[in-house]
Amino acid sequence: MSTPRPTRADYVAWRTVTTRWRDDDAYGHLNNATYYELFDTAVNAHLFEATGTNVRLLPSIGVVAETGCRYFREIGFPEPIETGLVVDRVGRSSIVYRIGLFQGDGDEAAAEGRFVHVYVDNARGAGDRPVVPLPDEIRAAVLPLLREPDDA
Repeated sequence: MSTPRPTRADYVAWRTVTTRWRDDDAYGHLNNATYYELFDTAVNAHLFEATGTNVRLLPSIGVVAETGCRYFREIGFPEPIETGLVVDRVGRSSIVYRIGLFQGDGDEAAAEGRFVHVYVDNARGAGDRPVVPLPDEIRAAVLPLLREPDDA
Protein backbone atom coordinates (compact mmCIF):
# COMPACT_ATOMS: atom_id res chain seq x y z
CA MET A 1 0.00 0.00 0.00
CA SER A 2 1.45 3.38 -0.95
CA THR A 3 1.44 6.38 1.35
CA PRO A 4 -1.15 8.97 0.28
CA ARG A 5 0.05 12.20 -1.27
CA PRO A 6 0.30 14.83 1.49
CA THR A 7 -1.97 17.86 1.55
CA ARG A 8 -1.72 21.27 3.19
CA ALA A 9 -3.68 19.97 6.19
CA ASP A 10 -0.78 17.62 7.01
CA TYR A 11 1.54 20.46 8.08
CA VAL A 12 1.66 22.82 11.05
CA ALA A 13 4.13 25.68 10.34
CA TRP A 14 4.47 27.59 7.07
CA ARG A 15 7.08 29.70 5.28
CA THR A 16 7.08 31.16 1.78
CA VAL A 17 10.35 31.19 -0.15
CA THR A 18 11.14 32.79 -3.47
CA THR A 19 12.58 30.84 -6.34
CA ARG A 20 15.56 32.00 -8.33
CA TRP A 21 16.50 31.50 -11.96
CA ARG A 22 19.47 29.37 -10.92
CA ASP A 23 17.20 26.98 -8.96
CA ASP A 24 15.97 25.39 -12.19
CA ASP A 25 17.90 22.71 -14.03
CA ALA A 26 18.39 22.36 -17.78
CA TYR A 27 14.88 20.91 -18.11
CA GLY A 28 13.23 23.98 -16.58
CA HIS A 29 12.19 22.52 -13.25
CA LEU A 30 13.60 22.79 -9.76
CA ASN A 31 16.96 21.08 -9.43
CA ASN A 32 16.95 18.08 -7.07
CA ALA A 33 19.61 19.62 -4.82
CA THR A 34 17.43 22.72 -4.35
CA TYR A 35 14.66 20.62 -2.80
CA TYR A 36 17.10 19.63 -0.05
CA GLU A 37 18.19 23.25 0.45
CA LEU A 38 14.52 24.16 0.96
CA PHE A 39 14.05 21.36 3.50
CA ASP A 40 17.13 22.48 5.43
CA THR A 41 16.01 26.12 5.34
CA ALA A 42 12.45 25.33 6.50
CA VAL A 43 13.70 23.36 9.52
CA ASN A 44 16.48 25.71 10.59
CA ALA A 45 14.54 28.93 9.99
CA HIS A 46 11.82 27.56 12.27
CA LEU A 47 14.38 26.69 14.95
CA PHE A 48 16.01 30.15 14.77
CA GLU A 49 12.64 31.92 15.03
CA ALA A 50 11.02 29.65 17.61
CA THR A 51 14.03 29.65 19.96
CA GLY A 52 14.98 33.30 19.41
CA THR A 53 18.61 32.27 19.29
CA ASN A 54 21.34 31.32 16.85
CA VAL A 55 21.04 27.54 17.11
CA ARG A 56 24.58 27.15 15.75
CA LEU A 57 25.88 28.52 19.06
CA LEU A 58 24.05 26.13 21.38
CA PRO A 59 26.11 23.58 23.39
CA SER A 60 24.58 20.84 21.23
CA ILE A 61 23.57 21.09 17.58
CA GLY A 62 21.42 19.11 15.20
CA VAL A 63 23.27 17.40 12.38
CA VAL A 64 21.49 15.76 9.49
CA ALA A 65 21.51 11.98 9.88
CA GLU A 66 18.98 11.12 7.18
CA THR A 67 17.11 12.80 4.34
CA GLY A 68 14.72 11.69 1.66
CA CYS A 69 12.31 13.13 -0.87
CA ARG A 70 9.18 11.97 -2.65
CA TYR A 71 8.53 13.92 -5.86
CA PHE A 72 4.95 14.26 -7.08
CA ARG A 73 5.04 17.00 -9.74
CA GLU A 74 7.42 19.56 -11.20
CA ILE A 75 7.88 22.99 -9.65
CA GLY A 76 10.30 25.81 -10.37
CA PHE A 77 11.10 29.43 -11.15
CA PRO A 78 9.52 32.04 -11.11
CA GLU A 79 6.68 31.18 -8.72
CA PRO A 80 7.20 31.22 -4.92
CA ILE A 81 7.13 27.97 -2.96
CA GLU A 82 5.33 27.44 0.32
CA THR A 83 7.03 25.06 2.75
CA GLY A 84 4.91 23.24 5.29
CA LEU A 85 6.64 21.74 8.34
CA VAL A 86 5.53 19.02 10.74
CA VAL A 87 7.34 16.83 13.26
CA ASP A 88 6.63 13.11 13.25
CA ARG A 89 8.81 12.17 16.21
CA VAL A 90 10.74 13.82 19.03
CA GLY A 91 13.18 11.45 20.66
CA ARG A 92 15.78 11.82 23.40
CA SER A 93 18.44 13.04 20.95
CA SER A 94 16.71 13.22 17.56
CA ILE A 95 13.83 14.82 15.67
CA VAL A 96 12.09 13.53 12.54
CA TYR A 97 10.64 16.28 10.34
CA ARG A 98 8.48 16.18 7.21
CA ILE A 99 8.51 19.16 4.88
CA GLY A 100 5.92 19.65 2.14
CA LEU A 101 6.59 21.86 -0.87
CA PHE A 102 3.64 23.58 -2.51
CA GLN A 103 3.51 25.87 -5.53
CA GLY A 104 0.33 27.51 -6.68
CA ASP A 105 -3.15 27.12 -5.26
CA GLY A 106 -3.33 23.32 -5.21
CA ASP A 107 -3.93 21.45 -1.98
CA GLU A 108 -1.58 18.54 -2.74
CA ALA A 109 2.18 18.71 -2.16
CA ALA A 110 4.50 18.87 -5.15
CA ALA A 111 7.13 17.10 -3.03
CA GLU A 112 7.65 15.92 0.51
CA GLY A 113 10.95 15.64 2.32
CA ARG A 114 12.00 13.65 5.36
CA PHE A 115 14.71 15.23 7.47
CA VAL A 116 16.24 13.72 10.62
CA HIS A 117 18.34 15.78 13.02
CA VAL A 118 20.50 14.02 15.62
CA TYR A 119 21.93 16.22 18.35
CA VAL A 120 25.66 16.14 19.06
CA ASP A 121 28.11 17.95 21.33
CA ASN A 122 28.93 21.30 19.70
CA ALA A 123 32.12 21.79 21.75
CA ARG A 124 33.84 18.96 19.89
CA GLY A 125 35.46 19.51 16.52
CA ALA A 126 34.11 18.16 13.27
CA GLY A 127 35.44 14.69 14.10
CA ASP A 128 33.77 12.25 16.45
CA ARG A 129 30.96 14.05 18.28
CA PRO A 130 28.99 12.16 20.92
CA VAL A 131 25.20 12.08 20.62
CA VAL A 132 23.57 14.12 23.37
CA PRO A 133 20.01 14.90 24.53
CA LEU A 134 18.02 17.61 22.75
CA PRO A 135 18.54 21.09 24.18
CA ASP A 136 15.50 22.27 26.16
CA GLU A 137 14.95 25.26 23.83
CA ILE A 138 14.94 22.99 20.77
CA ARG A 139 12.51 20.55 22.38
CA ALA A 140 10.21 23.48 23.26
CA ALA A 141 10.44 24.79 19.67
CA VAL A 142 9.49 21.49 18.02
CA LEU A 143 6.86 20.07 20.36
CA PRO A 144 4.16 22.41 18.94
CA LEU A 145 4.93 20.92 15.50
CA LEU A 146 4.44 17.35 16.65
CA ARG A 147 1.62 15.59 14.94
CA GLU A 148 0.89 12.04 15.95
CA PRO A 149 -0.43 9.83 13.11
CA ASP A 150 -3.88 9.81 14.74
CA ASP A 151 -3.96 13.66 14.67
CA ALA A 152 -3.93 13.85 10.88
